Amino acid sequence: MIRTLLFRMIILSTLFLSGCGYNTLQSTDEQIKASWAEVLNQYKRRADLIPNLVNTVKGFATQEKEVLLNVTQARSQVGSIQASPDLINDTDAFAKFQQAQGDLTSALSKLLVVVENYPELKSDENFRDLQAQLEGTENRIAVARNRYIKAVQEYNTVVRSFPSNLTAMIFGFQTKPSFTVKNEQEISAPPDVDFHAPGIPGK
Repeated sequence: MIRTLLFRMIILSTLFLSGCGYNTLQSTDEQIKASWAEVLNQYKRRADLIPNLVNTVKGFATQEKEVLLNVTQARSQVGSIQASPDLINDTDAFAKFQQAQGDLTSALSKLLVVVENYPELKSDENFRDLQAQLEGTENRIAVARNRYIKAVQEYNTVVRSFPSNLTAMIFGFQTKPSFTVKNEQEISAPPDVDFHAPGIPGK
């Protein structure tokens, strides 16, 4: 008798949780984690490329010390932030991470503008390979960020909608931060590079 009653309670609880969006909360939360992991993966790929890129440029443009230093410092700042899955549960840490990535994007853009002054650098095979990898990574970052934004949108909609919002409140599901900083459009754009730009006369 007790076993039968317990079995019925389990069935009813399962139906209740399913009907109130519990399973949807779980699935959308997992989608966010997967999307965020891909964002971090692509940012790491970019960070790993930068030392080789800086060293290659340094070999041709040693006088551009400030620009090279800014890139190195921006990368160091990104590396000082522990990029973990928990970042999406901490709004302040998430904002700092975005700011650091935005600063690195800006520093890279300035570095690649400087490169235009060195035609011999642009024709260097090693630099061209690094540049192609960097451009591909920037595109992957944009795609990964877009998927994360969509995953957060779907999850937050479930968390805020009735009656799943009641289930979210009971089980502690909270809204997740998305990429909504003021310079969102700026940091989403890959560095502007034109290999066909003419070099400075005399270089």
